[in-house]
Amino acid sequence: MTGLAMPRFRRTGRWALALVVSALAAPPVSRAQLPLHDVAPAPEVRDVQFAGVSDAIDVRELQASIYTESTRCRSIILVPFCRFTRYRGFEERHYLNRQELKRDVLRIRVFYYREGFREAQVDTTVTRISDGQVVVRFDIREGQPTMVTDVAVAYDSLLISAKKAKQLTLVESGRPLDLFELDSTRIQFQNALWDLGYADALIDTSTAVDPIAHTARVRLHVVPNHVTTVGEIVIHGADQIAPRTVMNSLSFRPGDLFRRSAMLESQRNLYESNLFKLAVLEVPPTFDSVKTVSVVLREAALHEAKVSVGFNTVDFMQTATSYSHYNLFGGARRLDFSLGVSNLGAQGFNGRGLFHRVDADTTVTGDAGAFLQPTWQASVELRQPAWLQRPRNALAIGAFAQRHALPSVVIDRTYGGNLTYTRTLGIRAPASLSYRFEVTRVEAGGPYFCVNFGVCDTTTIGALRSHQRLSPLVAQAQVDRSDQPLSPTRGYTARAELEHASSFTVSDYRYNRAYAEGTLYSRLGQRKAVLAMHLRTGFVRALAGGGTTQGEPVLHPRKRFYAGGSQSVRGYGENQLGPRILTLPRIYLAHSRTATGEPCDVNTAAIRFCDPNFITDSSGAPVGDDKFTPRPLGGTSLLEGSIEYRFPLPILDNIGGAVFLDGAAVGERALDPLGGVQTLANLVRGTWAITPGFGFRYYSSVGPIRVDLGFNPSRAQSLAVVTEIIRNGKRELVPLDIPKRFSPMGSGGGVGGILNRFTLHLSIGQAY
Repeated sequence: MTGLAMPRFRRTGRWALALVVSALAAPPVSRAQLPLHDVAPAPEVRDVQFAGVSDAIDVRELQASIYTESTRCRSIILVPFCRFTRYRGFEERHYLNRQELKRDVLRIRVFYYREGFREAQVDTTVTRISDGQVVVRFDIREGQPTMVTDVAVAYDSLLISAKKAKQLTLVESGRPLDLFELDSTRIQFQNALWDLGYADALIDTSTAVDPIAHTARVRLHVVPNHVTTVGEIVIHGADQIAPRTVMNSLSFRPGDLFRRSAMLESQRNLYESNLFKLAVLEVPPTFDSVKTVSVVLREAALHEAKVSVGFNTVDFMQTATSYSHYNLFGGARRLDFSLGVSNLGAQGFNGRGLFHRVDADTTVTGDAGAFLQPTWQASVELRQPAWLQRPRNALAIGAFAQRHALPSVVIDRTYGGNLTYTRTLGIRAPASLSYRFEVTRVEAGGPYFCVNFGVCDTTTIGALRSHQRLSPLVAQAQVDRSDQPLSPTRGYTARAELEHASSFTVSDYRYNRAYAEGTLYSRLGQRKAVLAMHLRTGFVRALAGGGTTQGEPVLHPRKRFYAGGSQSVRGYGENQLGPRILTLPRIYLAHSRTATGEPCDVNTAAIRFCDPNFITDSSGAPVGDDKFTPRPLGGTSLLEGSIEYRFPLPILDNIGGAVFLDGAAVGERALDPLGGVQTLANLVRGTWAITPGFGFRYYSSVGPIRVDLGFNPSRAQSLAVVTEIIRNGKRELVPLDIPKRFSPMGSGGGVGGILNRFTLHLSIGQAY
């Protein structure tokens, strides 16, 4: 890890000759250290081409290893302008440096040597395409690769198992002799022994190459040497921060085994405290069983404030502000305050361009504009790391308040506090136990309560809309073994939650809830192509006595499961996959008829006999499905899976493509371990879908900017319809007796019908 200095270890093997060749060939250095590119009269490089490169070589890595590069557009946003103008401000121009071009030939040969192609030859051609512009072409004859025929590793089986040794050995028989893999193998064995306390282990590598047969035999000899322990710990650069605070962040003490994992964890703790902009653990290069550890620090500002703005297709315009104090009253105590506001500009942007549409159907709340009002959240938290002087313990206490909305579903107002104990079980593997006390008020339409809570009378619905306590006890564990935070290419992540709320936790809502999700990333095909897989599942069961519906078990809408959206099944809109009902203003039933052909009575309870499948306006024209508003109800069980293949595109370095297949099923009492196998039938009865799609990724400095198009192949469904009447000056909900055969894609055919099946999602960050 950067900043963690250890003794240098002896390296052997013929591949060291490559380093000598590289040195003599003036190896590439960072471009910031090279002289500025030549200016006119040196010709401008319009294109750099590589001929003769096989699939075994990544052209982008090859390009990155040389100096010569072509003129390119400064940003993807400026590409349309770069197509039509040569304005210098839009382009990053590069000119031909003939001296570096000669060195590039040697750099390419060294690159191929390290990849196992020891006889590669390179020629260059510079073609003038116009006055002052050239195309540079590298003609490469790769030759026959040197193939590994045998790999032997000598190690102590009492320290390293055969299975572990196989995992650590990256060099394999039947593949080209890759010197990067050979050196990585050496480092992996070295780190594995260091983590066992053998920091002075030596790993000798040697290769026997037959240049005529183009074969190589690889030998590694692992020598653990002596056990090493931590000696004196010396702290440098702590001026405002007390040395004791630094020591509490270290996961080792004098006399402990000197382990690599403890060094990495301690360095991570120091950085995550935000107290230091530099934290380096240095160890003098001595071949000694007792190691002196120097902690070199450079302190950072103790206060930080941020303001950000942005938008997405569901929450419209957003803004957020935060303030942090990283050493409140000393001891690395951290105070965080945050305030975020969303749904800004919703009235003007609703349903326009890329933005999601919130339908103004007063059947839901009587005030559909409530979903277009700003939502917000505010929180304050005080966190004590190294609680009880244990670096792996942390305790946090906080308070919060929010107005949160699930579009077209529910508005949730909440305030309360929380207490959380966190224990770090390993590197990026925390577990926590938390108690959250909150008072919540559900603002949802009568249909929501009528279907989910089983009550349709306005008196009981009014009680459910009053303030209720939602106070769960939550146990959570997670692990992150992915290689990158923003766009992983290898590894996995996993998270599991168990949640309980009852009178024991002082909660009006009472339930048990379980949830788990995991992701897996692996390289596939091209070197920068990634196969990502995601799975999440969960179930929730309401307990008797919860809520205010005369002892009937009820669930808070936030504890139900929803599917569909930019981070779920992308062929659907937000939360639109799963149990749903339709709402319809009664005005559209004024000219319809019942199943027997009689005119509808929209002023009395007889409205329930109206047939929603044959509705016309005053002129006799049919009323389309777009007048019905689908309302997600959420489910008590969820099973969701997705697979996505992400690959680079040859357009620009920062542009990538993706194809994906998403699927989910949201049901009632399915996957309940207490309900038996027969409950699986509930999971797939009208609540499941599989949707394919494709998308593009722009890899910016703040993360991938993602555009996805999901295709919805679903057919029409029979859904219950709820409308309303006004009687004695009060609104009353009336479910219709006849379900509606509903198609959210419309009834049109041809190209228009196909396009209606695509759902567009725009967001920042990978879907998972």
